[in-house]
Amino acid sequence: MQTLNQILRRIPVWAVYLLGALPAPWLFYLGVTGGLGVEPIKALEHEFGELALQLLILGLAVTPLRRFIGLNLMKFRRAIGVLTFAYVVLHLLVWLVLDVQLLSQIWADIVKRPYITVGMAAFVLMIPLAVTSNNWSVRRLGPRWRKLHRLVYPAAILGGLHYVMLAKGFQIEPVIYLLIISGLLLLRLPISGLLTRSRQADSA
Repeated sequence: MQTLNQILRRIPVWAVYLLGALPAPWLFYLGVTGGLGVEPIKALEHEFGELALQLLILGLAVTPLRRFIGLNLMKFRRAIGVLTFAYVVLHLLVWLVLDVQLLSQIWADIVKRPYITVGMAAFVLMIPLAVTSNNWSVRRLGPRWRKLHRLVYPAAILGGLHYVMLAKGFQIEPVIYLLIISGLLLLRLPISGLLTRSRQADSA
């Protein structure tokens, strides 16, 4: 694991931003050229939303991966968070601009459709996280910065729930996403830290 961590330290953060951003223009291209099937707008909306959820899960996994197996991705956590928000915004824009379009209908959907209400709540929780994802905010907020960024936990649960609720009928994939999110959050409970310290003491 130490060798892998040394390799990861040599990778520049900008490379993560570049790699993470590549799917966006590619998916737009597929949508325009018919590569996303007979309903390209719905498909594009889904792809962006799923990418956002995958990145959100990756961001939540950074701390457990370091704690339990020693894999250190902390250098890339901010980039992962920014990319997550970017794909959430793209997911939302496709729905707003290409799908619904009418402002009155947008508000009606938010109010009347629970899965959209839940998704919008997750988006609202992520806004302050995106705004404060910079060094100036870390310095300015001090200890409050960490407390603020715990909003990612309810945002993640709401995001997973949004995916489960919008699925037509029972689908296993959205449930798996929600279970993974729940498991990663459970690993952050104090008992998980106690178990880790106990194993470290036993191996010392």
